Amino acid sequence: MAAGAKQKAIGFFRREPVLVISFVCAAASMAFVPPSEAYGAYFDWKVLSLLFCLMAVVAGLQECNVFAVFCQRLLTGRKRMGLLSLILVLLPFFASMLITNDVALITFVPFTIVVLSMIQRRQYLIYLIVLQTIAANLGSMAAPVGNPQSLFLYEKFHLSAVGYFRLMLPFVLASLVCLAAAALLVKNETIQVEFSARETIKHPKKLCLFCGLFALSLLGVFRALPYPWALGAVVIALLLWDRPLFARIDYGLLLTFLCFFVFAGNMGNIGAVREFLNSLLERSAMLTSLLASQVISNVPAAVLLSGFTQDGQGLLVGTNLGGLGTLIASLASLISFRYYLRLEDAKPLRYLGVFTGLNLAGLAVLTSLALCLSLW
Repeated sequence: MAAGAKQKAIGFFRREPVLVISFVCAAASMAFVPPSEAYGAYFDWKVLSLLFCLMAVVAGLQECNVFAVFCQRLLTGRKRMGLLSLILVLLPFFASMLITNDVALITFVPFTIVVLSMIQRRQYLIYLIVLQTIAANLGSMAAPVGNPQSLFLYEKFHLSAVGYFRLMLPFVLASLVCLAAAALLVKNETIQVEFSARETIKHPKKLCLFCGLFALSLLGVFRALPYPWALGAVVIALLLWDRPLFARIDYGLLLTFLCFFVFAGNMGNIGAVREFLNSLLERSAMLTSLLASQVISNVPAAVLLSGFTQDGQGLLVGTNLGGLGTLIASLASLISFRYYLRLEDAKPLRYLGVFTGLNLAGLAVLTSLALCLSLW
């Protein structure tokens, strides 16, 4: 029985490593700052509510099979390998802007494995999966809804939509150019893509419902609609028409945010920690958050450091560029790695080598751009 419990604990840690670590950090911080009524001010309920809405709606769109249908119709037919590679890389880049980097990779990486296996071009698997991972992480910074850290910082520092897009546009465009160039490096031979079964839209009526709910969620994000209205609409719609969808929401991410809210709030009440982080962030919020992301991942870095600086723009750039680098810099990167490891002929060390090399190259380019822009 003890062995079974141990295996369950190990399995849970493997599934939710950041949640476990965030819980341990939050619990440890309580030894220095005991729980009190002040804890209530730590939580950003608007961010949690909007995250819930977006996760629920995107799960609903996945259920309707809309992404698979779109991919299949876009890829079917006679094409040059360079064009196919470009499409496979840019799909998660643009999709992540609205459906988040995690969902983009969950959707498109398995599809890429199927396509490359079908056309007998598995030699490109590692290269294209890594490029897709980078594309999803970088494309997601184009909009506040693209990833959790952007949504959190957008709300935390009350950034305007125009200000957000103006800040991130140079990095998005630079990323697009670099990714497109990298995708076209494959051998440009002619290939034929044919699928054995045609994907179709499932639950057309629900698709209309989820498109409407997605629009309401976006209005909530951009402050055109009070967020409780968006939350209420999503919850009521799921209760009435799709209750099983509640089980597909990533509650681990929501709980991770709660734990890091506690940890970050408590760290802000410890004088020595506050002074140390303040001194680092005064030098460069962008570089501090970028480096912190390499060690603790960009979402926790955004939550932790946001309480010690008013430079929300620096944190936004730093945590988004900081998604490049190590495998844990953006936890979305682990999604692709896990899909690759399931393959019988997987070569983990080669994957990590290619991943690290391409990520560091992208990080060097975009960090240089950020430093140049900061001088203007």
